[in-house]
Amino acid sequence: MTRESRIKKHDSRLTTHDSRLTTINMTILDNITTYKRKEVSAKKNAIPVRLLEKFPLFSKETKSLAEALRISTTGIIAEHKRRSPSKSVINDKVLLTEVVLGYESAGAKGISVLTDSNFFGGSLDDLLVAEKTVSIPILRKEFIIDPYQIYEAKAYGADAILLIAACLSEEELKQFSFLAKSLKLDVLLEVHNLEELKKSLLPNVDMIGVNNRNLKNFKVNIEISKKLSEEIPKDFVKISESGISDVETINELKTYGFEGFLIGENFMKTENPGETAKQFIQNLR
Repeated sequence: MTRESRIKKHDSRLTTHDSRLTTINMTILDNITTYKRKEVSAKKNAIPVRLLEKFPLFSKETKSLAEALRISTTGIIAEHKRRSPSKSVINDKVLLTEVVLGYESAGAKGISVLTDSNFFGGSLDDLLVAEKTVSIPILRKEFIIDPYQIYEAKAYGADAILLIAACLSEEELKQFSFLAKSLKLDVLLEVHNLEELKKSLLPNVDMIGVNNRNLKNFKVNIEISKKLSEEIPKDFVKISESGISDVETINELKTYGFEGFLIGENFMKTENPGETAKQFIQNLR
């Protein structure tokens, strides 16, 4: 029986933006995706895909984040994140190079780099610097709503991309994941509930990430990962995201089949994220 059959069987110019997210009747996710469409439109005009394809890193050989997690005993994906809509500034003092080198030295199996500028304080340059600094797989953490951003990820050195089911239709998920795999990028598809999961079990997806944070109100509940774990086929690497702050939680989630754990704020809120990650991973081992 093929993997596909098993899955089927299992069933304009930018304007200044108010990042305080005070728009009435719009969720945080609505605000982000609305802004992102304007941002991507401007980028397409400035640097079209044909130019991205000429970037030096566009032809580099990528590393598989999914495979790195499958053979790992810890499964930590450590994230670089300066701020967020829910917590404002988390840490904008430490240098990105110090953070990612610290993560790699600590034993992280992958690094997540937030590239959204307006809401999270990141950039594509962060992705570029991380790629030049470490040798482990790098995930571009972004709100992808257009194929252009996938070409962008490849051009700036990512090994994997994030697709968020809440932002995309099933057809878009199919198209975007197919494009990513054609560019040799791993695909982490993020879900928040059973409805999103059902449209996400696609042949070109490598990892299913259960985000314990509700993107509509940013509240966190680890029980979401536990609830959805049994609905995710073994073909996919299971990843739990957000709200993970102790070793006990990871050990418990492992019993539900999770092989990857994306941790950002718990490390980044400290003065030395790399050292914090090192102590955390040592305790996990």
